[in-house]
Amino acid sequence: MAFISDLLKNIKPSPTLAITAKANELKAAGKNIIGLAAGEPDFETPENIRIAAKKAIDGGQTRYTAVDGTAELKKAIVDKFKRENGIEYTTANVTAGTGGKQVLYNALMATLNKGDEVIIPAPYWVSYPDMVELGGGTPVFIQCGEENGFKVKAEQLKKAITPKTKWLILNSPSNPTGAAYTKDELKALSDVLLENPHVYIMSDDIYEHVNYDGFKFYTIVQVEPKLKDRTLTVNGVSKAYCMTGWRLGYAAGPVELIKAMSILQSQSTSNPSSITQAAAVEALNGPQDFIPKHNEAFVRRRNLLVAGLRKIPGLTCYNPEGAFYVFPGCKGVYGKKTPAGKVINNDNDFAAYLLEDYLLAVVPGVAFGAPDFFRISYATSDEILVKALERIGEAVSKLI
Repeated sequence: MAFISDLLKNIKPSPTLAITAKANELKAAGKNIIGLAAGEPDFETPENIRIAAKKAIDGGQTRYTAVDGTAELKKAIVDKFKRENGIEYTTANVTAGTGGKQVLYNALMATLNKGDEVIIPAPYWVSYPDMVELGGGTPVFIQCGEENGFKVKAEQLKKAITPKTKWLILNSPSNPTGAAYTKDELKALSDVLLENPHVYIMSDDIYEHVNYDGFKFYTIVQVEPKLKDRTLTVNGVSKAYCMTGWRLGYAAGPVELIKAMSILQSQSTSNPSSITQAAAVEALNGPQDFIPKHNEAFVRRRNLLVAGLRKIPGLTCYNPEGAFYVFPGCKGVYGKKTPAGKVINNDNDFAAYLLEDYLLAVVPGVAFGAPDFFRISYATSDEILVKALERIGEAVSKLI
């Protein structure tokens, strides 16, 4: 009798976490590794948020809370959606979990039946397809090429929808590309969705505040309020507030869905950390002035990378509107050989070459459903990025 379930046999470990773990192993072994795989800001959690957490500990807020968030946290989330997105919710529409990943997982587990289809524009965040399969659903991918700015078009969405479609997952700004949807682009998608009332929308807005060059962020319910009753708008404190390790994600959506997600969470993790919830209240309600300062650094780093990568023969690089990733194309180096005689046939080969020969950890595009590309996180210092560019440039120059 097999010990591991058949369902789990089809699920892969997160590629980004696996590559980061490998890089950390090499670093622990004394290797001069540059790790650009993890999507984690290098800034410290702002002081006011850390102080709020300490006060929560000293004030005895160390007990179980309501399964999907304290009343105080839910009010802060309701206020955030009204203040920043112009969307009215009540606390009954809100849930909080142990990171945005759990919130997404809860929603899919609570709604999918065998055979339900979930439309996922590619490139996509690595966990979406596996979550769908764990829920018994079927991922349906729409290829969104660099020529389309890595964004799904209305006509593509229309063709992909079938009677079995349950969800559309939208991520803007995107991991891994940094592409972000404009108001007009979201309106065009909304028009298709209005014609298909059986399709629910999962809007992953985790990088909402990480955008550049005057880009105006919109979430889809903000653009088309008629979609509110079938949209789950997901966000969290990990990225903009530099709280990755604190593990707090949240969402707002239809009451029926929120209740179902809470039931599921009650039988898995139960409540997020009480300390983290207190810190998240301060994050959402407190000063936001550090966010533009962080974004200034991200813009500088993005510009450094994009300009540097475009100078390397065989590589291309889209200029992202948000998040903290670039997604360069590497098809131009295919067919060439490394100094050891290995042929670069695909993005996996190229990423392996960078790691093994130049101690540089990046994530191959195939992990995001987009072969021929690779992802670099620029949530690190300018100095490290300069060294990374030097290593990539030298690695490509040595190919025969």
